[in-house]
Amino acid sequence: MTTMSIGKAWEEAVAFVAREAALLLPVALLFVALPGLIVQEMAPPELQAWLAAPKAETMPDIPASYSLSIMIAVILIWFGSLTLFALALRPGISVKEALRLALTRLPVLLGTSLLAGVVLFGLLFLIVFGGVLLGMVAGPALAVLVGAVAVVAMVFIGVRLSLLNPVVIDRQDGVIVSLRQAWALTRGHFWRLLAFLAVMMILSTIVGSAAQVVIGLLGGLVAGPDGARLAGGLAAAAVSSVIQVYMLVMLARLYRQADASAR
Repeated sequence: MTTMSIGKAWEEAVAFVAREAALLLPVALLFVALPGLIVQEMAPPELQAWLAAPKAETMPDIPASYSLSIMIAVILIWFGSLTLFALALRPGISVKEALRLALTRLPVLLGTSLLAGVVLFGLLFLIVFGGVLLGMVAGPALAVLVGAVAVVAMVFIGVRLSLLNPVVIDRQDGVIVSLRQAWALTRGHFWRLLAFLAVMMILSTIVGSAAQVVIGLLGGLVAGPDGARLAGGLAAAAVSSVIQVYMLVMLARLYRQADASAR
């Protein structure tokens, strides 16, 4: 099995983004960053207050309309990611063609996500239920350990399916086959993919938060608290778009490496 090279994927991603930024960034901003920002701005005030200081016993009721908006935002983000993968994996494809391909393959991604979610939920239910029973018998320390096992299971499955989107958009297979292929392609590459995804998440959090604070302060000077929140959110969305583009293009290159080594 060929070793997966993060460095090679980075070099290829930098060159590709520099060449195709005019196609990639608008798609990322419109379909990946903005849906999350809109949902954030739509959050009820009591939910925003709870997120600032979360406590299980004071969690507010979430309106059905807001839950629906979150679902729509998630679907738009998945659609946008598929479009970006289409642009990254199929040289010469137009944005219109990438959007059409993403729309065609979106039902498969929804199906794979639903199936993987059901399996993961079942696994977590068994782990947590077992932890509760063990906690009643052996004390809270063991229950905490079981909770840690649940987190590890979530991370493991997430990393092993990290190449699912490029598999869905690059091939014409159905739900079950796509899941199997994505799982198989990450075999032997777990730690490299985990390190890559962790670094990207940390980088996105740090840079996005910094941009939100700095631009938010400037917006607050001009338009008060509301202006600060909106300006900071837009800045974070813009930064998120750039980082998401690089991350998805790198995942596309890593997928190509894994696919080539599997053949």
